[in-house]
Amino acid sequence: MTREILATLSLCATVVFVYMVALWTLSIRIGDPSFVDAGWGFGFVLIATVAFGSTDGDPARSAALVAICCVWGTRLGSYLLWRWRKQGPDRRYQAMLRSAPGNPHMFTLKRVFLLQGALMWVVSLPIQLGLVYPEPRGVTTQAIIGMVLAVIGFGFESIGDAQLVRFKADPNNDGLVLQSGLWRYTRHPNYFGDALVWWGLTLVAVVNIPTAFAVVGPILMTTLLLRYSGVPILERGLTRRRAGYSEYVERTSAFMPRPPRRR
Repeated sequence: MTREILATLSLCATVVFVYMVALWTLSIRIGDPSFVDAGWGFGFVLIATVAFGSTDGDPARSAALVAICCVWGTRLGSYLLWRWRKQGPDRRYQAMLRSAPGNPHMFTLKRVFLLQGALMWVVSLPIQLGLVYPEPRGVTTQAIIGMVLAVIGFGFESIGDAQLVRFKADPNNDGLVLQSGLWRYTRHPNYFGDALVWWGLTLVAVVNIPTAFAVVGPILMTTLLLRYSGVPILERGLTRRRAGYSEYVERTSAFMPRPPRRR
C-alpha cells in the first residue's frame, strides 16, 4: 500500500502545481491575483476528483469523503468568486503587488499561488489518504461521527457567510459590527465551520496508522485560521474600521462558539 499512497500523493501534488500555475497565468492576464481565494475552494474539488479516480478505496468511505469535500469546496469557491466579482480586487493583494521586490508576477507565483497550492495539498491529506485503503468495509461509528461533524461545520460556515452577506447588504449597517445569529456566539463562525469540516473528514479518513498522518491537514488548517491568514489579519483591520469591535472582541469567543461573556 505504500506504493499506492505515494502514487496518489505525487499525482495530486502534480495536479495542484499545474492548477496553481494556470491560475497564476490568468492573474497576469487580468492584472489581479486576488481571485486565488476562490481557486482555493475549487482546488479541493479537483484534488478529490483526481484522487477518487486514481484509487480503489472502500466505496462507502470514498463516497462520503468525496461528496463532503466537493460540496464544501464548490460552495466556498462559488461564494468567494461571487464576492470577488462583486467587490473587485482585494486590497491585500494589490498592496502585495505594489510592494513586491523585483518582478511582481514572480513574487505572486511563489508567495501566493505556489504557497497556497502547497498548503492546499497538505490540508487535503484526509482526502488523499482516506481514499486509498479498501478496508475496513462499510461505514464505521467513527466515520458517522466524522460525517456529522463535517455537516455541522458546513452549516456553520454556510449560515455564517449568508448572515454576513445579508448584514452588509443593509446600508443602515455600514460601519457597524454583526453581533446576531451565529456571530453572537463566535466572531468567526465561518472559520470555525471550515476547521470543523476538516476535522470531521479526518475522522472519516483515518482507518489505520498510515492514514493517521491525515491529522496534519486539519491541524494546519486550524493553525492558519487562528494564527496567520485568518483571525489575526482580519481583526487588525476590523478593529480600526468598525466602531465597537473592541468591545465585541471582549465578550465574544474568537473561534469556539459559546455564550457571550457578561461585562
